[in-house]
Amino acid sequence: MADVENPFLLLTRITVQEDVVNDYLAIEKEADKAVEATERGVLFHNFDRDLDDPDKFAWTEVYLKSKVLLFHADNPPVQAYLSKHNELAKHFFIEIYGNVSEAVIEKIKSLEIPLKHLATTSVGYVRSERFS
Repeated sequence: MADVENPFLLLTRITVQEDVVNDYLAIEKEADKAVEATERGVLFHNFDRDLDDPDKFAWTEVYLKSKVLLFHADNPPVQAYLSKHNELAKHFFIEIYGNVSEAVIEKIKSLEIPLKHLATTSVGYVRSERFS
């Protein structure tokens, strides 16, 4: 898989240290605004709080294609967020649903972020023509 030209879903599950949740929400808001302004290939970017645990959150992100995530990971505002994240969070885990390039998998591994990748089976479809 050199470059994979299909949309995919990425979930990031985060547990924030107690007593710094408001600080964490501030860096999330800053990162979100920067991604919206600089990354047109991110089709959906949402940050949600767990209803059962106020210290747990999830990013839900839909990317147009693998190259978009590679840009995202190297985008300076995202790098700044990750740096600050390390001071405030105690758990960070990424799940990818759908086919992605090997470069995406290697990029996440290089960031030393735990990853679970569920590649697409022969069941299902993507309406890629809507994103062309």
